[in-house]
Amino acid sequence: MDTNLRKRIRAGDHDAFGDLFDAYARSVYNHAYRLTGEWTTAEDVVSLTFLDAWRLRDRVDEEGGSLRPWLLGIATNVTRNTRRAARRHAAAVARLPRDETVRDFADEVAGRLDDAAQLAVVGEALRRLRRAEREVLALCVWAGLDYAAAASALGVPVGTVRSRLSRARTKLSKHMEPSDSRGQMRGDRTTAVGPLKEGNR
Repeated sequence: MDTNLRKRIRAGDHDAFGDLFDAYARSVYNHAYRLTGEWTTAEDVVSLTFLDAWRLRDRVDEEGGSLRPWLLGIATNVTRNTRRAARRHAAAVARLPRDETVRDFADEVAGRLDDAAQLAVVGEALRRLRRAEREVLALCVWAGLDYAAAASALGVPVGTVRSRLSRARTKLSKHMEPSDSRGQMRGDRTTAVGPLKEGNR
């Protein structure tokens, strides 16, 4: 099935691409949200990811398994570019003269979440990670990719994935609350800092 889908996508079959979207759009969205923490940005990343996937469809090998790692790799790159553009935009806006202060609704929204305190701890711990460590964590822990698939998605050696994930786990263990969170971070698969993994499809 995956091999046939790969061939159809390479051939520019719109129905096949629709099937690809139906199968993996949710997974791409979840991955983007975990990297950005913003619903609207994650939605933008989904659109841009599948736009890039269509543009890069001739790079898909005809033989192979699930296209999910390929899509998550594209989504990771799109997220990098999106956040870089957002930083440039924010810097440009900051240079503009302001007549009044714009209200920040972030704290109000966070206050409505049941686990706001724990989310704050997790968020701060994740912010202390390097970007590359967050990406590996999102792919291996939350998206459930194995080392080889994550390495393929990121275009790096398997050993690099292993070392980045190890560093990320160590840093998270250090910065999470010592009572409960540290123990939950042991092992290559965890639900301590996010939703259930989606598994390899």
